[in-house]
Amino acid sequence: MTRVLVVDDDATLLRALTINLRARRYEVEQAATGRAALRAAAAGVDVVVLDLGLPDIDGVDVVAGIRGWSQVPIIVLSARESQAAKVDALDAGADDYVTKPFGMDELLARIRAALRRATPEPLAEPLVTTDAFTVDLADHRVTRDGADVRLTPTEWHLLEVLVHNAGRLVTQKELLAQVWGHGFEEQGNYLRVYMAQLRRKLEREPSRPRHLVTEPGVGYRFVP
Repeated sequence: MTRVLVVDDDATLLRALTINLRARRYEVEQAATGRAALRAAAAGVDVVVLDLGLPDIDGVDVVAGIRGWSQVPIIVLSARESQAAKVDALDAGADDYVTKPFGMDELLARIRAALRRATPEPLAEPLVTTDAFTVDLADHRVTRDGADVRLTPTEWHLLEVLVHNAGRLVTQKELLAQVWGHGFEEQGNYLRVYMAQLRRKLEREPSRPRHLVTEPGVGYRFVP
């Protein structure tokens, strides 16, 4: 059976969606908070139906968290009608956006369409552990010796791209385009500065890195 994760803090709507989906032979997982949604998604589902207005984490951040390790289809279900809200959700990695109130037949059709397009194989394990530090792709969190490591948004994005491509050489131009955007492909000094910062925070011997490795003149590689 197809497993659908439904995320909404409105208990009445959550129950109605669950009843309707189960009546159509979907297996339904429920979550009422963002953190519960991330845990449920990490356990494995086929499609996510997600409200943006959650009590603990904004739904856009949940989308970004799931996208850290999975290409599972995500359909946003929200009362936010502005174009900016839709753009934010889609840019974070959502596949579709349905505005409340909605018709059940429309939502079911969008779920079927998302499943047809899906390639739900995981991109990486949500939790990546080395002998020096641990990266939680779902929770956007890094720990070292049991303590949280504070990373800037740019440091996190850079680390996320490398971990996402574990073992593979990622060229300087690829990293610059993904982290800073197109037009920055020649700014190699940015990478040198931020890689040095990451090594100081994460490597046991920053001058002799074991996990954030430089391939001279070409790029960088994350070695678990």
